[in-house]
Amino acid sequence: MRRKGSSGGELPRRLPIPPFTDKRAQKSFIRINEKIRAREVRVIDDNGEQLGIMAPFDALKIARERSLDLVEISPNAVPPVCRIQDYGKYLYEKDKSERAARKKQKVIVIKEVKFSVTVDEHDYQTKKNQAVRFLGEGDKVKASLRFRGRQMAHRDLGYKIINRLIMDIGQTGIVEFMPRMEGTTLHAILAPSKKQEAVASKKAAGVPQVEVTA
Repeated sequence: MRRKGSSGGELPRRLPIPPFTDKRAQKSFIRINEKIRAREVRVIDDNGEQLGIMAPFDALKIARERSLDLVEISPNAVPPVCRIQDYGKYLYEKDKSERAARKKQKVIVIKEVKFSVTVDEHDYQTKKNQAVRFLGEGDKVKASLRFRGRQMAHRDLGYKIINRLIMDIGQTGIVEFMPRMEGTTLHAILAPSKKQEAVASKKAAGVPQVEVTA
């Protein structure tokens, strides 16, 4: 039976409030010691040796005898994998490895080099050298050329300039997107070659470069 308000109309039904869940907390939750609920677990000791499959109670007993914790390191395995180790040290090493992985992540940067249909040779060479430098640093390059007014009737000139750039860059970069028109702008995307990416990564890591000449 629905309740009625003071004006005689029916009050809207209250919808149930969903329980609060924190996905990040669920993802980062690590079961240890008595919180491990599996019937049996595969156990690795603090020396990295396999102790076999046993009940969590027995594994925890071994951990307590060594003044260590039982940490569930692979909860989705069948059976779950647990390791006997110091939990504080485990969290420290886990955080350290995650920070190292974040440092290694390459942030993709696209740098634009702009041309015009009337670009002279000196300006072209300057822009080309910029593109080569950006690719050498491990960044992608967007080569763009905007047509103004009546220049749209000479789009072939724009294609010649961008295609020349691609040819002049040679093995320094690879074409990720061939020249194409978007509105009044012609553009292409160039990415560093594998060799250039390797050189850029070594420079970022501070590895000295050795040039070998014949």
